[in-house]
Amino acid sequence: MAQVPQTFFDALAVRTWCGLALRALGRAREEIDAINVYPVADGDTGTNLYLTAESAAAAVEAVFEAHTAHDQGKPALADAARAMAHGALIGARGNSGTILAQLLRGMAQVLAADSETPHTDGQGLRLALRQAADSARQAVAHPVEGTVLTVASAAADAAERTDGDGDCGTVARAAYDGARAALAETPARLAVLGRAGVVDAGGRGLVAVLAALVETFTGETPRAVPVAADPEHARVAGGPEHARGAAGPEHARVAGATAVTSPEIVAEVSDVPATPLDECADGPETGGPAFEVIYLLEADDTAVARLRERLDGLGESLVVVGGDGLWNVHVHVDDAGAAVEAGVEAGRPYRIRITHFGVGDVHTTGAERPPRERAQRAVVAVVPGEGLAGLYAEAGATTVLARPGEPPASGELVQAVRRAHAREVVLLPNDADLRHTAAAAAEQARAEGIRVALIPTRSAVQGIAALAVHEPERRFDEDVVQMTSAAGATRHAEVVVAERQSWTMAGICQAGDVLGLIDGDVAVIGSDVTATAESVLERMLSAGGELVTLVLGDEAPETVADHLETRVREAYLAVDTVVYRGGRQGAVLLIGVE
Repeated sequence: MAQVPQTFFDALAVRTWCGLALRALGRAREEIDAINVYPVADGDTGTNLYLTAESAAAAVEAVFEAHTAHDQGKPALADAARAMAHGALIGARGNSGTILAQLLRGMAQVLAADSETPHTDGQGLRLALRQAADSARQAVAHPVEGTVLTVASAAADAAERTDGDGDCGTVARAAYDGARAALAETPARLAVLGRAGVVDAGGRGLVAVLAALVETFTGETPRAVPVAADPEHARVAGGPEHARGAAGPEHARVAGATAVTSPEIVAEVSDVPATPLDECADGPETGGPAFEVIYLLEADDTAVARLRERLDGLGESLVVVGGDGLWNVHVHVDDAGAAVEAGVEAGRPYRIRITHFGVGDVHTTGAERPPRERAQRAVVAVVPGEGLAGLYAEAGATTVLARPGEPPASGELVQAVRRAHAREVVLLPNDADLRHTAAAAAEQARAEGIRVALIPTRSAVQGIAALAVHEPERRFDEDVVQMTSAAGATRHAEVVVAERQSWTMAGICQAGDVLGLIDGDVAVIGSDVTATAESVLERMLSAGGELVTLVLGDEAPETVADHLETRVREAYLAVDTVVYRGGRQGAVLLIGVE
């Protein structure tokens, strides 16, 4: 059914545009993923743009629903525009999604501006498109031509050339045509695109978003966009029927170490073979950073300016977007921990995502085109704190951060599996409450042709044990069995502070009591963290053990690790102890005994 056009920019136009942009990116997602060769050939640009737009659209819908619930009628343009920008900011994924978030924020700054003359007409749209292009370029540490930044600038330039009396439809059409022409020229402006024979993936996504803007104000859907550099061999991204094979995100590779055994944990293994991924390279290139780090950050402008300088010295592909105290930070680095620590120094980072680029994922700044082959096997793990996220990522796992009170949804796990970019994936939920969520994610990934084994780890320490024995060179089934056995042989415990009075297996606890849980059940109620932790550890070691793993939360006493290590060394001569810092992980202390 044809779209009923909007005649001017109001809240309904914002809502319509977000919905149409989401639909357009959904249709083009696989095609955009398949042409993603810059800055990293990780095949996830279309997916990242879609998820960012989905977050923006959901935020706008929430504003409309809130007004309806309170009988307040339609929201104002400023409310809808701010919601769009905020939703994109907090949901931005990857380099491309982060830049899209800043483009939308730039537009919202004009549309939601307090002025005597509301920016609801063609002139307002011209100003919004210019602000979007300029603010996105400023957010990128080292802008590169032939990318989405070039396409955005061309759209703004074309919009500014329209007649001053032109309406929103006229301006949107001009911006789309300008962007489309600039997109076709990207292979000539960026060598890696020319070698690969494709247009810029991020730019292609922006053209889809601008096509949705045209449809919003004219009711007409612009013609499909060629994605190949050579028109004679052009593939057309017009919808699902034109899409090539889906491309997942970052390659992942995992290293291994020591082991143990158990029948307690049973892995769910899929025998569905992975689908082949299109090649887009003549040969590999090396030298790019190993990790992608993304997080939201609460900080003031001065601190963010210092953070930009710090991160620029640590890595590349740095994009910092946002403002008014909330920022989205994206960077590619070799030292993921240092990038997170820089955020801690600047303010309060959260929703931290660290992704490991496998061997073969490179920044395409050299003479060779990047490889597009999937890794054979990867590990995807849910982790409860930033410190553990860094630890897992350094071991090669793709991580999903589970914030206290905010468990990840199955969609986040599916996206992480895609980011892992492997034919075979081992999924570690590291939480008993995530078993069904992880199972749903595994089923969806299997439907996409990825072979997935779900090892129902119930704690991050069990995941550490599983990761330690992981060997990608083994047969998949054998590897899963060994990892499952190691996880099952690891007893797990945690020390937490009770939030309220409650009945437990160890008696009644009061708010503020220190609880020691062993294998999920309260075993010790105390008043002191160190004493409670010692009691828990002695109960666990009474059944034997060779290795104690301690993961300290931010609220753990400074002396607790030294005290427990000393106690183990004095009382259990054959037992070793390792200590990690987990950050804001919910529990004061995690304990593993294997």
